[in-house]
Amino acid sequence: MIKAFRIITLLEGFSLLVLLFIAMPLKYIWNLPEMVRVVGMGHGILFLLFVVLAIIVFYELKWSFKTLGIIMFASVIPFGAIYIDRKHLTR
Repeated sequence: MIKAFRIITLLEGFSLLVLLFIAMPLKYIWNLPEMVRVVGMGHGILFLLFVVLAIIVFYELKWSFKTLGIIMFASVIPFGAIYIDRKHLTR
């Protein structure tokens, strides 16, 4: 389960970066909103999978609520997925 969570974490983090640094500028600078629809939907699905798997791994690894909170917070900031992977999932 941890391996699946690592994969989803990195995919979700990458989709956030694509959304923020590619799709949003295309929408607001060049008036091309299509990319936001596509990437936004993918990111939303990956984020929901991330939350579900984070809760499963929370119970599996017996994390504290503080650790779960840090992981959830890190998932919404750019490059937070790298922090999550290095600090909490790599052994």
